[in-house]
Amino acid sequence: MTNVVIVDALRSPIGKRNGGLSTLHPADLLGIVQKAVVERTGIDPAAVEQVVGGCVSQVGEQSFNVTRTAWLSAGLPMSTAATTVDTQCGSSQQATNLAATLVKGGVVDVALACGVELMSRVPIGANSSKKLGLGVPIPKSYFEQYEFASQFEAAERIAERWGIGRVDTDALALASQQRAIRAWEEDRFAGQYVEVQAPDRDEEGNLLDSTHRVARDEGMRETSLEKLATLKPVAREDGVHTAGSSSQISDGASAVLMMTEERAAALGLRPRARVVDTCLVGVDPVMMLTGPIDATQRLLSRTGLSIDDIDVFEVNEAFASVVLAWQKAVGADPQRTNPNGGAIALGHPLGATGGFLLTKALYELERTGGRYGLVSMCCGGGLGTGTIIERL
Repeated sequence: MTNVVIVDALRSPIGKRNGGLSTLHPADLLGIVQKAVVERTGIDPAAVEQVVGGCVSQVGEQSFNVTRTAWLSAGLPMSTAATTVDTQCGSSQQATNLAATLVKGGVVDVALACGVELMSRVPIGANSSKKLGLGVPIPKSYFEQYEFASQFEAAERIAERWGIGRVDTDALALASQQRAIRAWEEDRFAGQYVEVQAPDRDEEGNLLDSTHRVARDEGMRETSLEKLATLKPVAREDGVHTAGSSSQISDGASAVLMMTEERAAALGLRPRARVVDTCLVGVDPVMMLTGPIDATQRLLSRTGLSIDDIDVFEVNEAFASVVLAWQKAVGADPQRTNPNGGAIALGHPLGATGGFLLTKALYELERTGGRYGLVSMCCGGGLGTGTIIERL
């Protein structure tokens, strides 16, 4: 049996909307991370046979196979093929799963999975905007099959189904912020991110020749339950989610280098984790955001592992109710879930988040000496991504 191993994982800091990374072209940011992970391992970049990247809003600067454009813009070999996939918020996790499958199936020996989203420059939904004059993505026939609800509404319905109230969502939001701040204070993210030089801009928005350094996640905010309680709901007048308990609009990129165990040995590279199993599941497209529940159940069923065997869970905090409902449904330990903060505090650069979560899981397993990590994300349209890794 071919073992697929992770030899390195790296990410950019996550920039807030119109923050430190917003002056970079998405392909340049992704290229920085791609090149950094190659250089850090010392692998000949020509040995990377395929790059699979995730990106959600593939329009404008993020169109034309941004994964390939980033690789070439970074001066990496043109002989390496690249593909960009869209699995909504789970795009780079699915890119990782697809890359692992290419390696496990013997199609390639070495693959790089990655993802990027600069939501400051390419807003969410930009590729399906009516302003493009290219129609809308949902045909009338869809409505004969399903109601079309927003993700905000789906999050509220999940809260109703699992008995989650405003007190619960605010509490998770506060915990996310506190954990992220603690992680930076204790230097828990050391080694997992590459500092980025980005162009400065003047008051008119023009880019300058000078640059600034982005060396820290920008989304964290000092808050309290009292402050969170003052925020207005974002979906319904009586809803339980606010801007404080929902994921942030963010910029970022991530990359995960994988190969066969034999190839790693031949190259003298130390495998840091084994990819145990992966999945992508379909769920009710109206509730939409319950995918992590089904993905977790499928992974545990297929691997024979129990929920208590997992040492670290990274489940995307798209909305607080997503994680809280998942915990109730699968019985996961809240203390093992997003221990260094999630998207509510750190941000959610759509197409990059899956690789970001995998990177966090790998480093946390190494920091704590844990064995298994499980990563899962909900995705627009009713999908759930899932990956289990084992620290080596």
